Amino acid sequence: MKTTAFTEYHRAAGAKMAEFAGYDMPIEFTGINDEHLTVRNGAGVFDVSHMGEIWVKGPRALDLLQRITTNDVSKLYDGKVQYSCMPNGRGGIVDDILVYRIEAETYLLVVNAANVEKDWRHICAEGRAFGMEAGHGRELYNASDEICQLAVQGPLAMKIVQKMCAEPVEEMEYYTFRKMQVAGCDAILSITGYTGSGGCEIYVANEDGERLWKALWEAGAEYGLKNIGLGARDTLRLEKGFCLYGNDIDDTTSPIEAGLGWITKFAEGKEFIDRPLMERQKAEGVTRKLVGFKLIDRGIPRHGYTLAAPDGTPIGTVTSGTMSPCLKVGIGMGYVEPQYAKPGTEIAVVIREKLLKAEIVKLPFV
Repeated sequence: MKTTAFTEYHRAAGAKMAEFAGYDMPIEFTGINDEHLTVRNGAGVFDVSHMGEIWVKGPRALDLLQRITTNDVSKLYDGKVQYSCMPNGRGGIVDDILVYRIEAETYLLVVNAANVEKDWRHICAEGRAFGMEAGHGRELYNASDEICQLAVQGPLAMKIVQKMCAEPVEEMEYYTFRKMQVAGCDAILSITGYTGSGGCEIYVANEDGERLWKALWEAGAEYGLKNIGLGARDTLRLEKGFCLYGNDIDDTTSPIEAGLGWITKFAEGKEFIDRPLMERQKAEGVTRKLVGFKLIDRGIPRHGYTLAAPDGTPIGTVTSGTMSPCLKVGIGMGYVEPQYAKPGTEIAVVIREKLLKAEIVKLPFV
C-alpha cells in the first residue's frame, strides 16, 4: 500500500486509516459530522496526494486534448483551469478531470486516484496517433508519484494560505491557478475545490511536503484549522451535487445522462471521441438522467438502493447517498427514467423492503 508525504502526520493525529485507491488514507479524525461542519464554517485540510497528475506537452498537446476531452480546451488561457471528462469510445466516461493550461504547449491533467493507470494508458494510446511519446522528458509524462497535494477548504481557508504567500491570493478567481512560492516551496496554487465552501489546492514536490505541512499548521493555528478525512470529503461534495467517479459516473454513463452537458462542447472542428453519439443523445434525449433527491421520510439512502415510483415500480438506482450534516435529512443522487427527473416529483427509496417517500430536488442541496 502506498503512503503520501503526510501519512505519518495523519497517524500521529489519531486518524482512522484505510486503503483507498491503493493508498493508506485518513478516513476520519474527529468524526465525519464534526469535520464536515468545520469545513462549512471554518477551515480544514485534506490530504489529496493520491490524486494523479499527468503532463501533456508539445506542439500537438492542444490537438490531443481536443480529441480526448469533451470540453473546449481552446478556450483556456495561461493560468486557467477547466473541468472536463474523457469519453471512452463506448458512450461512457474514462474519467472526469481538471485541465490546467500552464502555457500554450504545456498542460497539466489532474485525474482521479483510482483511475491513474487507466487514464495514463488511454492518454498514451491516443497520443500515439499524434506522434506523441510517453516517458520522462517526453510529451506525455505521469508525475503522480512525485507530487503531493493539500486541499485547504472552508470560508477561512484563504486567510490561512495568504499567510504563507508573498503575493495576494485571497481574491483569486474560481477555476484559476498560479505557479508561485507557497511557504517557500515551488508550488501550483489553484482555486477549484470539491466542497463548495471555498479554498484552494496546493501542489508541491514530495520532498517539500514536510515544509508545506508545518507552515500550514503554523498559519492555521489562529483560525482553528483541522484535519479532514475522506469521509467528510464525500458528504461535502454530495451536498453540493458534485459527481464522484465510480459512483455517479463511470465507464457506462455518458456526460449527457449525468447532467454534464455543460462540459460537452460541440465546437466546430472539435472531433472528440464519441461526439456523434453525444450529439444524438443531446438532440433525441436519453433513457435515464442523474438527479438529486431528498428524503421526506426518515432514512439514509445508500449506493445501490433501488429508486421507485410511489407505487413501488423500480425506476432507477441510488448512486450516492448520506445523511446531510447540514440539512439533517437523507439526501442522494441517482439515475431515474426521464419522466421522473423533474424537481418536485415524488419518488420512493427502497430501504429494507420499505418504500420511503422522497422528492426530486434541484442541485445543489445546500
